[in-house]
Amino acid sequence: MAGIFDGKVVVVSGASRGIGFGIAKAFARDGAQTVLAASSESNLAAAAHAISESGAQTPLAIAADLRSLAGCESVHSAVLQRFGRCDVLVTSAGATRAGAFLSQSDEEWQDGFALKFYSCVRLCRLFWPMLRTSEGFVINIIGGAARTPDPEFLVGGSVNAAVANFTKGLSGLGKRDGVNVNSILPGLTETERVKELFEQRAKAAGITPDQARSNAVAKEAIRRLGQPEDIAELAVFLASDRARHIQGTAIAVDGGGTPGLY
Repeated sequence: MAGIFDGKVVVVSGASRGIGFGIAKAFARDGAQTVLAASSESNLAAAAHAISESGAQTPLAIAADLRSLAGCESVHSAVLQRFGRCDVLVTSAGATRAGAFLSQSDEEWQDGFALKFYSCVRLCRLFWPMLRTSEGFVINIIGGAARTPDPEFLVGGSVNAAVANFTKGLSGLGKRDGVNVNSILPGLTETERVKELFEQRAKAAGITPDQARSNAVAKEAIRRLGQPEDIAELAVFLASDRARHIQGTAIAVDGGGTPGLY
């Protein structure tokens, strides 16, 4: 698939590490001019360096607090001024916390919605005119908890469900405006973020992080944890013309860990 995104601009939020970085790297590999947005300047610099060292175009890295409207606006403004176009928007920012419900504060709930839900909504709204012009693609990276509520992950599950509902609704506008809108629901994926989640779940349950990890793998009966590349390859496909007839769909990449039909 090398070169299929030549001349295309791909914006990825939460792209400094983990799944977001894996996605940005895959698009860059296939010729895209990538734009990496996240809060940490040092992590962004390392991510941009890794992509450019791979032989791909040097990404535009934008450090911004995506929890705020001003942060989202700064990303949009930079892309508009530098490139004047956006062909693919991937929202992957978000680090909602696990934990015992009764001990989680209002601040943890507000932070979860601010980074994952509101940044997704704001970025989609801001970039929509450019996406409409390019007949582009929106891919929202959500998470399996949108479908499988968990008493020790109520913030994350609630936020994920909200983003899933928003994405499905936005796809209706996408049908009218020629923009494909879909979402990916990763399962347990080998990232720094998942290590933090195991630590949070372990604390809530009174067990060790290793026990939390083993329990999660056993519960889902999966062969292994996912890798960022597993999600990245699907994202690249969903943003290609081969996926033009896929609209408003949520696809799990979880090794079969999600129970039920939906």
